[in-house]
Amino acid sequence: MISLKEKKILITGADGFLGRHLVANLQEKRGVQTEHLSLPTIDELDLRKWEDCKKAVLGQDIVIHLAAKVGGIGFNQQKPGELFYDNIMMGVQLMEASRQAGVKKFVAIGTVCAYPKYTPVPFREENLWDGYPEETNAPYGLAKKMLLVQSQAYRQQYGFNSIFLLPLNLYGSGDNFDAANSHVIAAIIKKVYDAKKNQKNHIELWGTGKATRGFLCVEDAAEGIILAAEKYDISEPVNLGSDLEISIKDLVELICKLMDFKGEIRWDANKPDGQPRRSIDISRAKKEFGFEAKTNFEDGLKKTIEWYQTICKSLF
Repeated sequence: MISLKEKKILITGADGFLGRHLVANLQEKRGVQTEHLSLPTIDELDLRKWEDCKKAVLGQDIVIHLAAKVGGIGFNQQKPGELFYDNIMMGVQLMEASRQAGVKKFVAIGTVCAYPKYTPVPFREENLWDGYPEETNAPYGLAKKMLLVQSQAYRQQYGFNSIFLLPLNLYGSGDNFDAANSHVIAAIIKKVYDAKKNQKNHIELWGTGKATRGFLCVEDAAEGIILAAEKYDISEPVNLGSDLEISIKDLVELICKLMDFKGEIRWDANKPDGQPRRSIDISRAKKEFGFEAKTNFEDGLKKTIEWYQTICKSLF
């Protein structure tokens, strides 16, 4: 087990949703001092550029690569080229720069979108190469998946210690609620909040509601990543998540209930559902580094809703 307390740690994407929670965990639970953390923003270092990647990793012991261009189905449909290029260039160059700089450990964050479209549920890590990802997010999923290929190749050729984690869809306080590129839970909460605020008697949602998803609270995700950084030193991929599987229809109804919205839910079946089913096997993370999600899903949703409502009220 690695003690992170005295290590110099680079966290890319530290000012993002997951990054802020990861930094808080390192400081508050692991006692990592601010001076040991390198937290560059995109304005300071553009990781699509090789020279900036070299600057980022200089003198670092551990790299946790969270930075990514992400979004929901609509965003993936609009910008597949950007999502592929930006994500693959950041990851591939950063890992190579880390290897050249003698970084002791590289933690690569992948995505559940890397799994094949029709993966048997629950998704097991050994199924990762059994088919092509769901088309709407394949460019993003494949770009992140290449970090696994690189990680395993670098361990084989160079003995480079890199690991690859596959987190479920995240949610929680501090999520991105931008209508243009938010993920499903944040998007639904925003739609319901806006409908109540504007006294609308309905909300409109993409797809049929039949697709299923699993979710992981962002605080749990941060803990899982840190546990892996401390304890896991194998290049085999590891799922991070919970054993939850809920249909989008049931998710919407639960959020409406928690937000006391009694209006109509209208589904636009001409819009894509995305991957038909998504739920993961969580046994490897528990076995290899003792990770289990702690947050009850309904409790986590309530906390997220309360956070968003508080933020919205503070803006007026």
